[in-house]
Parts: sequence; C-alpha cells; structure tokens
Amino acid sequence: MTEQQSQFSVCFWGVRGSVACPGEKTVRYGGNTACIEMQINDELLIFDGGTGLRLLGQKLLPAMPLKANMFFTHSHWDHIQGFPFFVPAFVAGNRFIIHGAISPNGSTIEQRLNDQMLHPNFPVPLQIMGAELKFCDLDLNEVVNIGDITIENALLNHPGEAVGYRVSYGGRSVAYVSDTEHFPDRLDDNVLRLAHEADVMIYDATYTDNEYHDVKVSKVGWGHSTWQEAVKVAKAANVKQLVIFHHDPMHHDDFMDDLAVQVAAEFPNSVIAREGMVIDLPVLAAQPAY
Repeated sequence: MTEQQSQFSVCFWGVRGSVACPGEKTVRYGGNTACIEMQINDELLIFDGGTGLRLLGQKLLPAMPLKANMFFTHSHWDHIQGFPFFVPAFVAGNRFIIHGAISPNGSTIEQRLNDQMLHPNFPVPLQIMGAELKFCDLDLNEVVNIGDITIENALLNHPGEAVGYRVSYGGRSVAYVSDTEHFPDRLDDNVLRLAHEADVMIYDATYTDNEYHDVKVSKVGWGHSTWQEAVKVAKAANVKQLVIFHHDPMHHDDFMDDLAVQVAAEFPNSVIAREGMVIDLPVLAAQPAY
C-alpha cells in the first residue's frame, strides 16, 4: 500500500450570528451569517444556510452539476435565510441531501425551509427549485455515514433546540458547536463529547463574559456562549485548535482584533473566524499500490 494525501478542508462563508451586518466596520471579518463548507475528497458538506450560503452558491456554480449534503443546526433566521438565495438549488441536475433534527413542535427541516418561502415572506415557493432535494430527519445522537466520513450530532442548549455536529474522517475531526449556551455550574456533556480531542472546534462565542452578565441588558437565557467558556471547553476536551464563531453583529473589526489577542493569551492555538478563511487538515489515506 502507498499513502496519498486526502483533502479535508473547512471554509467559512458566514461567521456572524443573529443578523447579517455588512458595512465599513465589518469588512475584515465579514457580515454574513452562519455557513460553513467542508470539502472531504469528492464529498461536499454544507453546515447551516445563513446569508453566507448565497456566497457559497456563487462559488459553486462553475462546478455544476453538484451533489452535496447539507446539515442544519436549527432554523432560526440567521441559519436558514440564505437558502432561498442559494442559486444551485434552482438548477436542474443538482442534488442536495438536507439533514435536520425535528423541532420540539414536531416540524421537520423540510417544513421549516418551506415555510420561510411562503407568502407573504417570499415571492416564490420552495417547490420552484429545480434541483433534486432529498430531506432527511435526524434523530438526536444519530450517526450519519457518507462513505468513510462520519457525522455525529448532539443536542445543544438553545431556545427552540439546536444540534451540534462532529465530522470525522481519516483520523481527523471537526466539531461545529453553534448555537449553544453554557451552563452556569458545569460544562455541557454533549459539547464535551462532540469536541473530545477534536482537531478543530468551532464554537459559539457570541458574547464576552462581561456582556453576558451585563446588569442592564443581561444575555443569560438568550442561547449563546462566551469566548471564556469556549476556552474552558477547548481545554477540558483537549481540542487542538479553537475557532471563535457566531460573532455578535455589534462587534466591529477592531473589537474582533482585540478579542483575538485576549483569546490567544488563554488558548494560543486559536483563531477568530473570518469570511473566506480556510482550514486544511492533512489526512493520509492508504491507497492500493500498482
């Protein structure tokens, strides 16, 4: 057997939470909401469909026809609002397998994506999309296998519920933990399980501790965490690299620069997510010798 390097890349197309915030003060880190692309050899995985999904769609057009698996954490607007503007979904010949957990009220990911495109919210229905759309309801803790890729999920602490994901391939793993709120007296066992010895943990650090506990406008119960809690999880789970994600729309570029310094002082192998940022994980896969 010989060894050949496989591809495992993570690209960030939207890194904000709550609402898109384009403008002169968010140019360097980006203003689009959550969307992450993972390319693992020939398999394309897309996590969440915030406004960053529109940009990813434009990039993918030259590569059509496309097949991709899409995984949604939940259906709050900042995670689905880009889906109606995802151009490849309107093109016949493309195929998208769309995964999402059933919400507490019993609605499926298909129903929720459909409903946001109904009148009076949107001019055309989901059914006008020309691509083949296959919807798959995820059970909590269900394991999805796509070839040699394993995708696990676990429930997060978020109003209306959300799930986090762990993607594993070739001995490498990436944990995507957004949106979640830390517990006041302990670390979340589900988050620790997703992040355990991960090469990369992408974590919802919308607030600072001071913002979270602000006496005038407390963020307790809003469903998001802090960078200080991200560091605690990264250390406890023995994560190799921490990615701060789901930035508050009020956090401008200079704020994020300062934040990067503070986080790195506590966890040196850390980075603040930016639109367009790519993380490559080298994977050596055994190949037949000829």
